[in-house]
Amino acid sequence: MSDILVLVLRRLRAPLITLIAVYAIAIFGLVLMPGTDPSGQPWRLSVFDAFYVMTYTATTIGFGEVPYPFSYAQRLWMTLSIYLSVVGWAYTLGSVFALTRHPAFKLALRHHRFERSVARMTERFYVVCGYGQSGRRLVAALDRIGYATVVLEQDEQRTRAHLVSDMQHPTALLVADARAPDVLLTAGIRMPNCMGLIALTGDDQVNQAIVIGARALAKDCRLLARVKSEAAQDMLSEFGNVIVVNPFHSFGVNFAMALSKPDTLRLEDWITGVPGAEPPPRFVLPHGHWVIAGYGRFGHAVAQALADAGLTWKAIDIDPAQCSEDGIVGNSVAEEALRRAGIEQACGLIACTDVDASNLAVIIAARRCHKKLFVVVRQNQVGNRALIAAAHADMEFVQAQLMTNEVLQEMTTPLLNRFLMRARNQPNAWAVGLIQRLREVVGDKVPYIWGVRIAPELVGVAHVFGERPEPPFALSHLMADPLQRSARLPVVALMLSRAGNDMLLPDVNLPLAQNDRIVFAGTQMVEQLQRRTLADDVVIDYLRTGHEPPRTWLGRLLMRGDDRA
Repeated sequence: MSDILVLVLRRLRAPLITLIAVYAIAIFGLVLMPGTDPSGQPWRLSVFDAFYVMTYTATTIGFGEVPYPFSYAQRLWMTLSIYLSVVGWAYTLGSVFALTRHPAFKLALRHHRFERSVARMTERFYVVCGYGQSGRRLVAALDRIGYATVVLEQDEQRTRAHLVSDMQHPTALLVADARAPDVLLTAGIRMPNCMGLIALTGDDQVNQAIVIGARALAKDCRLLARVKSEAAQDMLSEFGNVIVVNPFHSFGVNFAMALSKPDTLRLEDWITGVPGAEPPPRFVLPHGHWVIAGYGRFGHAVAQALADAGLTWKAIDIDPAQCSEDGIVGNSVAEEALRRAGIEQACGLIACTDVDASNLAVIIAARRCHKKLFVVVRQNQVGNRALIAAAHADMEFVQAQLMTNEVLQEMTTPLLNRFLMRARNQPNAWAVGLIQRLREVVGDKVPYIWGVRIAPELVGVAHVFGERPEPPFALSHLMADPLQRSARLPVVALMLSRAGNDMLLPDVNLPLAQNDRIVFAGTQMVEQLQRRTLADDVVIDYLRTGHEPPRTWLGRLLMRGDDRA
């Protein structure tokens, strides 16, 4: 607010001084002008009378000669005063209108509104730096699972997409450089309900500067940065306390899983997707020779996955600097280059240039040489969805979608990432069984994932661990319906972590201990029921024993009397 006031006083200083001077001259002159009262005696207006007359005359809301009719001298001075005041007001109002259109004033006003919006936020929120394709998709996903967002974007053109978005939770947006410390502080990274900061700009150096600055300003804030180069990834990994996501590396890992454990990949995509979305398809990649069209960062990642699986490959790139001894310099759209890469004997094609139209052209040219190819395509722009769909590819890489899944996995449920790491070490058949169980219990849609910590300070469980009554509080009680304990809620316990030991798919009859952390898959309604259950000792006792103890002091006293009798 102080910035707006300073700007207003600076821009309107001359108009206000002019207006005050006009009023002062008009009032002073009107006081000096001689007049006569009804009896013919000399009379002059007092300062208050002159101010009163100028107030309603100069603002053009009326005119009158009070308290007595004016003399010719007074009328002449009033005529001059009217012209002066009209000019003064025109100058002042013109300056006000010019100020409201001034970019600096608009910026200060937006900044003030943003600051007020953030200060009034009571919901848990994330600070998202960058409102490109990945940023917009992530903000929508966070809104869908119950989080507010604070968005910082330097390009005003990108922020216009927010005007037509339909958000259920508050979203504050500011056009500013997130590298500036005052911008990060205004965005609320020190607020207790700030769950973390996510840097998703398209520049690795900008993302590094944002998270390093945020760490200096808020040491307890959880930070995540998207990077596209190995150098930036190594730098932030050395910096520490920053979650680093490289979408190309992540897809390379997923591609390797699709080659060796397709159902494990499907399970991972299933539980890290946007809740309520359609389940991902099952990919079974053929084993044989592969052709990679475009040997940039994405091409290197999938080539490494193919090499680790013991498969042969050839890469085509128009840039000689990108091609190694395994690469072919040439236009991947040309059939001659595709034939040199062995497209006729290949089992699959990976079209991963950074231009969607080129990827489509590569696929068309490759299918003219070999119609039964397994096609993997990289989609660069979300708006080109129809173009990529026309390719009828078997597998798609959409960076915005992958980034959304990775961020939700890392930020909203940190324990979920540990579950996924453990799941990757399980056989493929284990993933098949868990997928079937999720379908039977939760449904065919992507489930809602959340974590629960059995904290000793929780009201509902404090007496359970203090008095240790029988039967003990077990995992099954947390998965039962608090209204009908014999009914099971649509929820699956994915992992229980206790004292550093992780148990995949724990036994539902396992007694719970203090500080146990559990990852659940189910619906958002189940999570809300669990939160209320853990805050109510009466519900906990009902779930354990089947008997609901009285809630009032008198009822408990009467129950003790019955027990003694």
